[in-house]
Amino acid sequence: MTRLEKFIYDHGDELLRLAYTYVKNKQAAEDIVQDVLLKAFEKQSLFREEATYRTYLYRMTINRSYDYLRSWHYKNTTMGEKIQHLFGRTPEQDIVTKSENRLLAQAVLSLPLKYREVIVLTYYLDYSSEEIGMLLNCSSATVRTRLARGRKKLKLVLKEDGFDGTIENGY
Repeated sequence: MTRLEKFIYDHGDELLRLAYTYVKNKQAAEDIVQDVLLKAFEKQSLFREEATYRTYLYRMTINRSYDYLRSWHYKNTTMGEKIQHLFGRTPEQDIVTKSENRLLAQAVLSLPLKYREVIVLTYYLDYSSEEIGMLLNCSSATVRTRLARGRKKLKLVLKEDGFDGTIENGY
């Protein structure tokens, strides 16, 4: 296994899940992660070690995801996806539907980005509020507030979807 292959193996899946939570499109998430991993691998020697390398990669992925969401391509394809949704399911929806936690995953993905990202980083990736604050360039108090509001919104979404059980992990 080459150094690049090992680098991709070590970080790829985690970054792909993170990018997908932002862009909600598997192909776009794969493109974002590919860009991030190649840039990070090429510029490994420039890493200043002000944070962990994992945090550095997460920050790059989040920034690249934001870039994608602001892009002309995203804004142009979103309208096409809405039209397609009227006539049938997208491949991304089929992937989520088949997952074990389909209802929860859909509810989390339906949240506004600022709540979705703190919930994913807290519950799926096990980051502390301080680490999330560093990643998102905000205070840990802001992270905790967003987390509380996100949980509240998540409960409402799940209730609207007819979920009548309790949710683990404090949702």
